[in-house]
Amino acid sequence: MIDALIADRLHGKPVERTGPSSKPFAVCKVRTPLQDGETAFVSVIAFDPGVCRLLLAMDAGDSVALSGTLSGTLTPKVWTDLDGAAKPALGLVAHSLTTVYHVSRKLQSAREGSEARLRGNTELTQEIHT
Repeated sequence: MIDALIADRLHGKPVERTGPSSKPFAVCKVRTPLQDGETAFVSVIAFDPGVCRLLLAMDAGDSVALSGTLSGTLTPKVWTDLDGAAKPALGLVAHSLTTVYHVSRKLQSAREGSEARLRGNTELTQEIHT
C-alpha cells in the first residue's frame, strides 16, 4: 500500500453515490500537476463520512489537498484526450482532506495560541519581578 498526498483543484463538482450495502460515498477528480509540466487526473473515492461531507460541500475549481492510499495495486492507468494523446491517471482512496479554509483557520488558531503564550509569559515575568 502506498500513501499519497495530492493537491490542486477539483475537476468538476464532487458527487455522492451509494454502494451495494446502501452506504454513501463521495467521488471526484483532481487534476494534479506532474514534474514534467503535464497533468494527471486522480480519481478520488472517499468513504469516511467527514471527508465525504467536506468534499460534497466543495465546487469545481476549489483548491484541495487530499491524502490517502493509492487504490488497488499501483498500475498505470491511461486515458486518451481529444487529440488522441495518452495521458496518465491514478486512483486514490481519500482518508483526509485539507482546504484553504482549514489552513487559514489553523494559522489563525496558531497565531492566537502564540499571542496567548506571549501574554502568559509576560504576565508570569511581571509576577516574578514584583
